[in-house]
Order: sequence, then C-alpha cells, then structure tokens
Amino acid sequence: MERDVFTFIVGGKAGEGVKKSGSVAASILADLGRNIFQMDDYQSLIRGGHNFSVVSSSTGPITSHHLRAQLIVNLDERSYHLHRQEVAEDGILVYNSDVMSEAEGIGLPMTSEAKKFPRPDLRVGVASITVLAAALGLDMDYVEEVIAREYKRDLENNVAYASRIFELARPKIGGRFPLERGNATGKAIYGAEAIALGALAGGLDLYMAYPMTPSSPILHFLAAQGRPFGVHALHLESEVSVANMAVGASFAGARVAVGSSGGGFALMAEAFSLAGMMEAPVLFILASRSSPSTGVPTYTEQADLKFAISVGHGDFPRVVACPGTVEEAFYLTADLLGLAWRFQSPVILLTEKHLGESAMNVSLDPFRATWAEPVLHSDVGGGPLSTPSLGALEPAQEDGYRRYRFTDSGVSPLLFPPSSQVIKWNSYEHDEYGITTDQPEPTARMHEKRYRKRQAIIEHLRGTKTVNVYGEGGPVIFSYGSSTMSVLEALRTGGIQATVVQPTYLEPFPVWELERYRGSNPIVVEQSVAGQFSALIREQAGVSSDRFIRRYDGRPFEPSELAQQIKEMM
Repeated sequence: MERDVFTFIVGGKAGEGVKKSGSVAASILADLGRNIFQMDDYQSLIRGGHNFSVVSSSTGPITSHHLRAQLIVNLDERSYHLHRQEVAEDGILVYNSDVMSEAEGIGLPMTSEAKKFPRPDLRVGVASITVLAAALGLDMDYVEEVIAREYKRDLENNVAYASRIFELARPKIGGRFPLERGNATGKAIYGAEAIALGALAGGLDLYMAYPMTPSSPILHFLAAQGRPFGVHALHLESEVSVANMAVGASFAGARVAVGSSGGGFALMAEAFSLAGMMEAPVLFILASRSSPSTGVPTYTEQADLKFAISVGHGDFPRVVACPGTVEEAFYLTADLLGLAWRFQSPVILLTEKHLGESAMNVSLDPFRATWAEPVLHSDVGGGPLSTPSLGALEPAQEDGYRRYRFTDSGVSPLLFPPSSQVIKWNSYEHDEYGITTDQPEPTARMHEKRYRKRQAIIEHLRGTKTVNVYGEGGPVIFSYGSSTMSVLEALRTGGIQATVVQPTYLEPFPVWELERYRGSNPIVVEQSVAGQFSALIREQAGVSSDRFIRRYDGRPFEPSELAQQIKEMM
C-alpha cells in the first residue's frame, strides 16, 4: 500500500513569519489526527535571506521531513526559484504575485492584500496557512479558529486578511487535497523542548547557558516554562561562567544542567575537567551544528562526536549519550541527569540541530522518567535520609566526613552545606577528605577510585537499554542521533527491509551489545566527512565496514534520496 505522506512547504524571508507558519501548518495537520514532522531551515540572519519550513504528515509513523511537496507556498521570489523543483507530480505551487511578474503555478496578491492592514510584512505568513486550509477543503470558520488560537495579536485584522486570501484561493485550489484523517496522539514538540522537559522530569533545579545556536531553544524554553517547576534558567556572560557556576551549584546540592554548541562547548572544556576532578554531577548538553569554528551555524552535522567523547584533560569517567528521536530525547535527558547524580560525574547529552529544531508529535509520560537521586551521607540535618533506589546509606563517619571516601564503586556519599562537617571539594589532587596532596600513593589511589567509577558505570549500563534495534532481516544499518530518524523514514519510503542498529550510549560504548555485529559489514549512515561514527564502532566494538553513506553539507538526509543510496549499497 502506498504511503499517504502529504508535505507542505512555506518559504520566505526571515521576518515574514515562516517558522510560525510551519508550526501552524503542523497544528492544522495534527487537527486531522495525522502524525507530523516539521523541519525549519533558516540562515544566520535576523531579517532577509531565505527561510523555509517543511511539514510532512501521514496517518502512519513518520520520522522525517520530505522535500517532495504536494503544496508549496512561496512568499518571495527567491523561495519560488529554490523550491519550484520540489513540487510533487500531483502538487501545487503557489506564489506571491506581488513580487513576481511571470511564474508557473497559482499567483495570489499576498502583499498587496496585506498592505490594506497595518504591518503588512508581518502578515503574509497568515496567507500561507490560509492557502493550506483551503487546499485541504477546510472552511473559513475553521481558519478563524486557527487564527484565534495561533495569531492572537491583532486578531481582527488577521482574520480579515485571511478571509480575503481564502476568497481568492478557494476557487483555484479548494479541496484539492482531501486528506485521510488519522489517530495520532500526542502534542507536536521540538527536540529541544523534549530535552528541556526531560530535564524537568528528572528533577532539574538550575539551567545555565550563554545563547548559541542550536542549543539556545533549551534556554528559551526553560526561561519561559521552568519557574512553575521551581527551575531557574540563567543567561550568563560566557560559557566559562556557565560551566564553573554549574560545578559550584552542584556543590550546594542543585541538580544542574548547562548547554551550548561548538565553540561555546569548547570554552566549557576546562570546567568539564574540573567537574571530573571534583566529581561534580553536572549534565552538559552539546547541540552540534555544522563546524569547525562558526562554520554554518544554523545547520546540522554530527562531527562533534569524538570531541564529546574526549573533551577535557586527564583521565576521568564521563558518560556521553545521544538520542535518536524526539521522544527518546525526553527520557534520555532524565536518565543522564540521574546518571550524573548517581555516579557524581560530568555527563554529556550529545544532540544535533536537526533533532533539537525539528518537531514531531509524541506522547510523553513524566512518570517513566528517571528521577536524579544522589548517594547521600547519612549525617545530614541531624538524621538519616533515604535513597530507596540506591540501596544502603553511608553510615556516619566517626573521624569526620570524607568527601572522597574510597569505596568499591568509586562513588563517595555526598553531603551538602549547611553541615557541622567539613565539606571540601578540590580541583587539585586530594586525599579522601579533599585535602590537597602531591604524594604518589594517594595520587595513584584517587586515580584508581575514579577509574573504578567508570567500571561501575559500565556495570550499570549493562543492565539498561543502551542500543536500539529497529526491524529485522536485510542488511544491517548503523546510525546514531538524528540520522536514525532519517534512516527509519528512508526504509518506509523505499519499502526496504533492514535491521537498524542505533547505539544510544557512546561513552562508555556498549561493546557488549554490538560485538554480535562483527562481520556484518553494515551500512554506516552519519553526518561527518571523516566518518567519526564508523571509526568509533570499528575501534570500540570491532565492527568494520566498507559501506558508508555520509552527508556533510549541513542538511539532514532526505528520505527518498537516502533510500536510493541504501538500495545502491545493498
């Protein structure tokens, strides 16, 4: 049975409300009960340039945008020329006839009609979703409901403008796409929102960041939504301040996360090692973009993989994990916040622009999310505390609290101020009390303590799900992160049977789950010119391959193109 994918594209200049139009289009398709996937493409510009939003929908699962569109609405001339080749065989191209004299498709006077109202440049985005509603056979009453829901400012003028566009569009395209309704559930959210919600569900107290695309939406979301949950979101003066304050906040007992991208995360590297030495539980979020340096800052790539795994100086344990879907981003963020606290180590959530700034409808259960719990010293507040999921407590120590007490797991019980005990965290090498030392024996023993913690992390991960496997039979395809969504959609699009293997954890690498694929010569799909992921699975798990599909132009895989590449590899 042919899939019923319907794709809508709206293109225009930055400042014309293109992204908003995409989000509203997604809500319209969601109202039909259809699963949706929205991807926003934009340049690093405040105004002008070229922005577009792609919204693909289906009654079945969908995990990627499709660029072959049934309906494309272009608000400016550049968008028309860039997207005219993407119209599907049965598709319609609509353009703004006020900015183009001759063009193929259906022209509508979007700008001249908008000029009848205040601030016309901000109003043309309403035209695009009105055209979509007309093409789907929806009526003007419904359009008014949508505008009242989504464009609350200047509601009367927006409705009047939409009514005029609807009158012009309906005779030409009315009811051209009577889509089948679906039974999709869940609200459409962006990956960055899922990460933020996962952190909230995991017990986050404090989030700090210096804005940097594509990590900024996490800060924006928590700044707007965090306070009812008791979460403070702080915009500090630099990434150096962010990371160091996070370590200090964890000393005081705050469950803390920080986020950045590329060069901003590089500035956090020294504090990352500080967290390793102090054994500070901090969740670092690294949202990758096309790099090095400033690179192509509003586009996507997966070339920060080895950076995340090796960032910082010296040997110390860390956890690095990367979600493959928006839904997984929610649960994995909570899990990682929990791991940071369970093992008192810096932890990295590695993601990419494509996941963070793409939206799909998901159903999230906050009660399934891990709650960050520390191993606590019992002499807190004069009485015992309980950490039911983590077993026995550390008994009170007659010779005083030892912050870095040697244990079999390498994990020393935490104690927070205020306390009658001395609590000393130290960036220098130290003894069990946190007192500075440069003597060889305690130096070696403290190294061994931290290394035992890495072994404890591995033993913990062995009892959890560290690798997702989708499908069975056919060729083995390795992917990770947002490329997994693209691969799954490519298989549906191309009708390809395959086994998709997606390691969620990248450090420690789940060798115990992947050894079985040695000799499978998998197809490795990633967004890195150097093939960092294929090198990782070869070096760590002994899974070698000579079949690679790599994209590194800043754009995510398009499913029909990727399906063809996979077929050629089979």
